[in-house]
Amino acid sequence: MGIYSKYVFPRLMNLGMSGEEIGKYRQEMLSFAEGEILEIGFGTGLNLPYYPKEVKKIHTIDVNAGMNPLASKNIEKSGIRVDYHIMDAENLAFPDSTFDTVVSTWTLCSIKNVDQCLAEIYRVLKPDGRFIFVEHGLSNEYHVQKWQHRVNPIQKVLAEGCHLNRNIEDLIRGAGFRFERLTKQYAQGAPKILSYLYYGMVGK
Repeated sequence: MGIYSKYVFPRLMNLGMSGEEIGKYRQEMLSFAEGEILEIGFGTGLNLPYYPKEVKKIHTIDVNAGMNPLASKNIEKSGIRVDYHIMDAENLAFPDSTFDTVVSTWTLCSIKNVDQCLAEIYRVLKPDGRFIFVEHGLSNEYHVQKWQHRVNPIQKVLAEGCHLNRNIEDLIRGAGFRFERLTKQYAQGAPKILSYLYYGMVGK
């Protein structure tokens, strides 16, 4: 792991993803989290303040060990016990049908083999479980899509593999999930190429 990945990017990500506008989406969707919970792409733990007060423990994974120093500080401030794993999301080391809730926020954009990741989420989710997500991706406007495709190679380098142009709805639907709720819109306060959101929840 390079210096940028281990020391610089975690701090940039923590700063850039801490805004009040982003927090609104975290709060709205995490209110549905319950039972045995797995959060993929835990990062620096920015979701922790938004889990329902009934949530006392979550399992988390992240592939970047450089996130851990900042994550540890956020864990200490929360009242939630975090079972933290350095693990890639394409190969989850959990048995089938383990979790009632799987959470992903601004994570599917950066996973190299996103189809395999979604297959793993489907596998570890209980038959009546829910996958809750807040993700950015491909805009519904053609002129914005063109710029997303153009800027995407630069974005992947600067943001550790983050893609601007993934159609999150199609990816999740293609993994066999059944949509219970889906909203697509631009978040306020950011360029359109970065801020087209897909958020909702799906079941098996």
